[in-house]
Amino acid sequence: MPVIEVKNLSKIFGKNVKDSLKMLDQGKKKDEILDKTGDTVGVNRASFEVEAGEVFVIMGLSGSGKSTLIRLINRLIEPTEGSVMVDGEDLAQMDKDNLRRVRREKLSMVFQNFGLFPFRTILENAEYGLEVQGMDKSERAEKAKKALDLVGLGSYIDQYPRQLSGGMQQRVGLARALANDPEVLLMDEAFSALDPLIRKDMQDELLDLQQTMKKTIIFITHDLDEALRIGDRIALMKDGSIVQIGTPEDILTNPANDYVERFVEDVDRSKVLTAEHIMVRPETINIEKHGPRVALERMGEEALSSIYVVDSNRQLKGYVTADDASEARKKEIKDLKEILKTDVPKVKRDTPMQEIIAIVYNTPVPIAVVDDGKLVGIIIRGSVLAAIAGEGEVNTDV
Repeated sequence: MPVIEVKNLSKIFGKNVKDSLKMLDQGKKKDEILDKTGDTVGVNRASFEVEAGEVFVIMGLSGSGKSTLIRLINRLIEPTEGSVMVDGEDLAQMDKDNLRRVRREKLSMVFQNFGLFPFRTILENAEYGLEVQGMDKSERAEKAKKALDLVGLGSYIDQYPRQLSGGMQQRVGLARALANDPEVLLMDEAFSALDPLIRKDMQDELLDLQQTMKKTIIFITHDLDEALRIGDRIALMKDGSIVQIGTPEDILTNPANDYVERFVEDVDRSKVLTAEHIMVRPETINIEKHGPRVALERMGEEALSSIYVVDSNRQLKGYVTADDASEARKKEIKDLKEILKTDVPKVKRDTPMQEIIAIVYNTPVPIAVVDDGKLVGIIIRGSVLAAIAGEGEVNTDV
């Protein structure tokens, strides 16, 4: 079961909510509703699920509804209609006591402006949420110290916010959220107030922490590069509506409409796409069954200059070139092992294209994509160039 389930969630700001809802049912746009009723559509029938351990990014330009949506998720804003299920419990229907319990036990928020108390130490800031819960001082101090250690601030516990850089202050805000050990972290433009270098450091920090914590994270941003970098999946919003949900690769390679296509047209695809996206099915021969003659015939049929060699379990053994196979046939060599080359350029499924680019221009054969030693695909130079250009795959040999 998903940790978070959002179903038909809407928020309308104004005095003519019923009329505005009817107009939404009729397919009217945000601007039309504002002109007719004076109401503002903050969120329009949003529906999605977030799985345990997932980094789910909600992104869009200013006014798209992303920050309203995250405040609806923890009910800082009351929804007009729809539901938000957290582990099967509907926040929209909860009384104040149960809502407070869920916020304390399952949801923690990290804000853009850090929200630190200037006259409290870093430790006191980090333990604030636990203090509000009434936790014993020694216990909350211990939990806060562990959280500060996680974000690399264990040696700063006695300092004050003014003594820290912006990036370090944001780490304190993150530690305060982590100290509660929440199931879900809600991060609203958490890094957007930071300068670009510190922002990238914080993105790296979050990704490193996620490897250890495996938290469920809903992250709000207006920065597409940030969304593509940290998100397992991305929900792209426009005028209060979600226009597409997908992995970074889905968003880049299969935009749902013209708006999404324009949104992603200037993205550096090499930072997002991986080997799995650009690999193609490999032509192979079996080292246990085939010899140089079969290798040469197969390369001739497929117009290849080389071919990869596997065993019966598809374990990669190496490759054979057309020149070597032709020479072996003349010499009546029948064992592939005598002409097998093992200097294979290899990558994993999740290897970023940035790394692949450096390899593909310096290898005479396609790059092998391997999974536990098994050959699952190959990457050819044409596919890399086509992916960078956003034109899909091109099946041409190197």
